[in-house]
Amino acid sequence: MLRRRKTLTETDQREWANYARTLKLLTGKSLPDLPPESIEPSLPAQITHPAHPPAARHIPNSSPTLAVGTHPGGLDNSSWNRFRSGKLTATRTLDLHGRTAQRAFHALHAFLHAAHADHVRCVEVITGRGSGEHGGILKREFPLWLNLPALRPLVLAATHPHAANPGSVRLLLRRPK
Repeated sequence: MLRRRKTLTETDQREWANYARTLKLLTGKSLPDLPPESIEPSLPAQITHPAHPPAARHIPNSSPTLAVGTHPGGLDNSSWNRFRSGKLTATRTLDLHGRTAQRAFHALHAFLHAAHADHVRCVEVITGRGSGEHGGILKREFPLWLNLPALRPLVLAATHPHAANPGSVRLLLRRPK
């Protein structure tokens, strides 16, 4: 099959020439023949702004940011201390070892929604410690996942069940309404 080569319009050639002039060349290479710079590049059409910009969509943040190991608002001290010290046992456990970040996220999402629907109060998620300086990817991403709009309304508090095991996080789920 014979392919025809498309020719560039004058505007395309000018834009390419202007772009090509900004490039840093490799040693021993030179630019191909460029059209003269005297040709004025075409100016984009004027953008007109409406007199009244549309109102920004405000999504109320009903829950403040969740951090692992911090006492959340809405939980009394007695319950927080029982939860933090490990006296409130986890009913279900999810082990994320050996999963990619994407698969781990989807597994966490399904796990938390199922546990919440079954009226489970306390669950444990094992992310693993990871081999990096600040832990593995799952350990680093886990707090971010908990604060996503799909998961944040389900989780009331998060803490490590034991100070010597930062690769596991215990979650206190909200009661379904």
